[in-house]
This record gives sequence, structure tokens and C-alpha cells, in this order.
Amino acid sequence: MARDYLKKADKTAETGASDVRDTVQEILSNIEAGGDAAALEYAAKFDNYDGPVLLSDEDIAAASAKVSQKLKGDIAFAYENVRRFAETQKNTMKDVELEVRPGLIAGQKAIPVNTAGCYVPGGRYSHIASAIMTVTTASVAGCKNITVCSPPRPNEGIAPAIIYAAQLCGATRILSMGGVQGVAAMTFGLFGLPKADILVGPGNQFVAEAKRILFGRVGIDMIAGPTDSLILADETADPFIVATDLVSQAEHGYNSPVWLVTDSRELAHKVMDLVPGLIEDLPELNRDNAFAAWRDYAEVIVCNDREEMAATSDDYAPEHLTVQAADIDWWLDRLTCYGSLFLGEETTVSFGDKASGTNHVLPTSGAAKYTGGLSVHKYMKIVTWQRSTREGAKDVAIATARISRLEGMEGHARSADVRLQKYFPEQNFDLSAQD
Repeated sequence: MARDYLKKADKTAETGASDVRDTVQEILSNIEAGGDAAALEYAAKFDNYDGPVLLSDEDIAAASAKVSQKLKGDIAFAYENVRRFAETQKNTMKDVELEVRPGLIAGQKAIPVNTAGCYVPGGRYSHIASAIMTVTTASVAGCKNITVCSPPRPNEGIAPAIIYAAQLCGATRILSMGGVQGVAAMTFGLFGLPKADILVGPGNQFVAEAKRILFGRVGIDMIAGPTDSLILADETADPFIVATDLVSQAEHGYNSPVWLVTDSRELAHKVMDLVPGLIEDLPELNRDNAFAAWRDYAEVIVCNDREEMAATSDDYAPEHLTVQAADIDWWLDRLTCYGSLFLGEETTVSFGDKASGTNHVLPTSGAAKYTGGLSVHKYMKIVTWQRSTREGAKDVAIATARISRLEGMEGHARSADVRLQKYFPEQNFDLSAQD
């Protein structure tokens, strides 16, 4: 495959990532042993916050009163879109049953987990949308308990808009605690919280590592690295919009990769010329993040044709994938590896990040090759059941006894034998493993 890199990244999302495992493991172990007091010590150290930890109804009401009506309307708009999409997702999961053989009936049920722990970032940026994405899907799934934890700001607490959004979308408890200590509190059931069955939501490398370590004791949505985005654009694309969309995703963080894949060398050069000015025009924090991300992690790749472009995209398996090219349906049918797909200039990753209805908690660092993003399905357990008449059990018991003996599992065989003996005492069965 001929790929011409007009810009090649010096780093990947994993480059320079410090080994935080030992640090996170130590914090988790100390909090599990020390309980609430240990968690509060870490909160004071890392969050520099000593206000109320578990928010009361009065705390939530006071925070909500600080949110403007305009912003409340925007949050409600986004919530409604996410809720409707989540409800449609849930409707794709049906309880079913099948008569496998006459008298033998098997089925499946979709059962929500009892308690979801939703992490909502609030450090560099206040991720109001993450509260909407994680809590709404848990609520639609039918989780009885939905705990939100979010890092408080020193002497202020959680951003009021995050509190308002969490409460609107169905949070049953809100914990003013961030980082590893917040994840630990939800997992271990500190401060009177129910122990989480699943942890969801994005976070920094410490939050991601805590989820990795705790996976198995609890379920997780995914282990998320730095956000990444790829744009597929041909000669019909608007260079200014392509450049703007790349910059909009680069502002996430200094190590957030953005990639442009195109079959138009002219478009590629125009976009590369535009990006520096668009970055320079951002506010300082956003500008610094986008500048570093573009300098160190961005790539611009020129391919021979659209098939080569699609193959390149599938190799990268981006978290966010945008297509600004002719024949949108061809791309929809062809592309196979992405977290969320944005087709045409009329939509953008930013829409999905904030308000259009699809979820923004998505697989990063190539994980889209094997998993999708957060959805109602992540909170649901697909379990199976069966029942049978005695006649329906006969052939299954015979096959079970023979297979079990062939495997050397005599105990399994005998659990089939005793049923045949009880239900069909007048019949003789060949239950040996040999011909």
C-alpha cells in the first residue's frame, strides 16, 4: 500500500506515558484498607477540596440554581437526543425463547446491572456532556443505582452544570471526588454508596489505570487512552472545514492524535497551511494543547484512491472517524473499524461529543478493531435459561452422558444417567463413550 506521509508523527498516544501502575495500585490498596478516611486524605491531597463529599438534595438544588436557563435548555436538548437514541438501542435487545427440540425450551434475558459508577472528568475541562452520556444510558438500561463522581475544584466543588446534568439524567448519588480515589469510592462502596457493578466514563491516565486494575472485580466500559480522530477527505472537501475539525479535536490534550487521510495532495497542503493559524486563534489552554498535539502526534497521509484511504483508516481504527468525500454510502458500507462515524460535512465529531444523540465514550488507541463505544448494551447482562419436559430431556441426556464419558467427566455423565433412570425406568440406554 502506497502511503505518502506529508506529515509523520514523532510520537504515538503511548509515547512517554509514565508507568503509573504502581502508584495507582498503592492508592487503591490504601483506600481499600483505610476506607472513607483514606479516600478523604487523597481527596485533600489531589483535589485540594474539603467540602461535602456526598452531595445532598440541598447541595444539588443550590448548584442547579447557578446554571443559567439557556444552558439548562441546551443540556435538556442534548439529554433528550441521547435518551431517545439509547431507548432505540435498548429496543434492539429482546428477551427470546426457542424450542430447541420438542419439549426442550431455551431462552435469553437482558438484565441490567444493579449499580453503575459513572466517572465525569472535571479537571482541564468541565465535561458536562460526559455526565449526559454515561448517566442517561445507565438510566435507560434500567440500573437501580447510578453514582456519579467528578473531581471538585478547590474551594468550589463540582462544576454546577455537571451536577445539574447528572441529576437531570438520572443520577441517584453524586460524589464530589475525582481521580483514583473517586473510582475507588464507587468500587468499594465508600461513604454509604452501593458497590459499583460497572465503572464507565473517560478520565486521565490514573483513572484509566485504576479501571484496568479493578477490571474483574467490577465491569468496565473500556480502558480509554487519549482521544483520537481521523478525517477521510477527497477533492470535494472544504479545506477550511477539514482543518477546523482537526483542530477542534486536537484541543482535547497535548497527546491527542489527529490524522488526515486523503487522495488529494492539493487538499492536504491547503489543510496543513490553515491549521497553524486556526490553532493560534484559540484561547491559551486550548491553543497549547492543540499546538502540541498537532506538532507531535498529527499525521497527513496521501493515498492513491479511496480504497487505499479506507484501508488506511481501518488500520488506524480511530475513535472518531469523519468522512468528507463524495459517495457517502460507499464509505458507510466499506469502513469497518471506528468508534463512531460522521458522514458528510453537515455533521462533525463535536456534534457527537456534545448533543446529537450518539455516545461520546468510545474506544481509543486502535481498540475500535474489536469493540464499540458505550451504549445501553454495556450495562446489560445477556443471560440464558432453559426448561424441559421429561421426554424433551431424553436425547439431551443420552448425548450428555456419552460426551461426558468421552471427555473423562464421569460425574457429568452420571447427572444425565440418573434422569434417564428415573424418567424412563423401563428403557435401556447405551451410555458408553465407545461404539
